[in-house]
Amino acid sequence: MAIEPENQARERRGLAEALRGLREASGLSGERLAVRCNMSQAKISRIETGRTLPTVIDVQRILTALDVPEEVSSELLRLARRANVDYASWRTYARVGLYRKQAELRALESTSRVMRHFLPAVPTGLLHVRQYAEQTLSKTVSRDPARDVARSVQARMDRQAILDDRSRSFAFLLTEQAVRWRRADGGIMAAQCAHMAALSHKPNVEIAVIPQSVRVPGSPMNVFVVYDERLVTVELFSGEVVLRDPRDISHHLELFDLFLAYALRGAEATAFLREVAEEFMRLRD
Repeated sequence: MAIEPENQARERRGLAEALRGLREASGLSGERLAVRCNMSQAKISRIETGRTLPTVIDVQRILTALDVPEEVSSELLRLARRANVDYASWRTYARVGLYRKQAELRALESTSRVMRHFLPAVPTGLLHVRQYAEQTLSKTVSRDPARDVARSVQARMDRQAILDDRSRSFAFLLTEQAVRWRRADGGIMAAQCAHMAALSHKPNVEIAVIPQSVRVPGSPMNVFVVYDERLVTVELFSGEVVLRDPRDISHHLELFDLFLAYALRGAEATAFLREVAEEFMRLRD
């Protein structure tokens, strides 16, 4: 089934209405259902009115408390899983201004305490020098939507101030390919690697690199970011998927820990980044 914004909104309304209808059919009040589910009555009300999107676990607890038959329960759980997935295309962001995506990320980062970035393909925007950001935000193929590169780059640069907030911690896990991928000329690549080496000295920032020479029992499929333990964003060529199901979040946390176990960390990672920066500087000569 295609994930489209209008389908998402319709499915979320349908889920809220179905849960409210099942409760009313059971004869339970919101207060009594809340007690059975070990939730607050306010949360039950927000779920039933569509103001709060329930997790799959929330829905499972409600259905169990209402003793809903298996065939109905299975269908509503499938609906809950779909409702807990968001998709936005880069075309959508481009229509309203790609710089607005940077503002959205800034808001998400400002409400998170621990952020884990898995970066198998390219360093993330929080790590970019300006010239590298200009390259990554420019059109790649003809079908890419037009974008205001200068404004988007400035918004990305402004976002980076959050790295100075020591109440938040950042873990950036890159593959060696992500570090070495020639997205720009040698001088810019050298500056980018040197910048990441410098950022690794921040007390709330860890930059780790998985060497190509290491055998890893897993394949790096996608760029993803885990915000605390509440949501995961997964980046695709065409757009971005947001996952809120606790099982999806736990799965990505396990993947992050798996890959991190094979990475260079601390001084070793910093030294590696400096070595690659020097290699790119020689390529420029």
